[in-house]
Amino acid sequence: MLSIVEAAGWPIWTLILASVLSVAIIIERFISLRRSEVAPRDLLEKTLQAWRQQGANPEMLGLLAQSSPLGRVFSAGLRNARNSRDIMKESIEEAGRAAVHDLERFLPALGTIASVSPLLGLLGTVIGMVEIFGSQTSTGSNPAVLAHGISTALYNTAFGLIVAIPSLIFYRFFRSRVDSLVIDMEQEAIKLVETVQGERN
Repeated sequence: MLSIVEAAGWPIWTLILASVLSVAIIIERFISLRRSEVAPRDLLEKTLQAWRQQGANPEMLGLLAQSSPLGRVFSAGLRNARNSRDIMKESIEEAGRAAVHDLERFLPALGTIASVSPLLGLLGTVIGMVEIFGSQTSTGSNPAVLAHGISTALYNTAFGLIVAIPSLIFYRFFRSRVDSLVIDMEQEAIKLVETVQGERN
């Protein structure tokens, strides 16, 4: 592996950094975007049960807000449970926008890595081509410089694609998962509002 890095030249280090960031973001998002962490399936039932038993007291709302992003949305709604349906819904929407922002954290960076990595690979290719042309002299070509230029060009191109393709796949995957979680959260929030406002049993 070290020999490949040496053959690829200094441009490969930007791609190695991009690959490390990409892997770190992918692992973090896999952990953070689990359904059980974002929108537990039984949270609505437990929330309504606690609300019916003890009301929307500060302790209950605090624990609910700390439990998950959906819990923060529920907590914001229950703080305004005694107000009109519109006010309760508006507070839920505000908390929902903040929750969505948290769910999308680091995804723009992952998308940027997916877009930039091929360009970084192309930069390495161009540098390799410059070395190839630089090896040409009036008396012939320098085989060592020519070989290094070819290695720089090909390794950087390949590594740029190796970083970009998985990054793009996981970016699309996480975007889809966020969209799915947001829809689930919206449906659960609507059920909470309708139940608290007496429109649903």
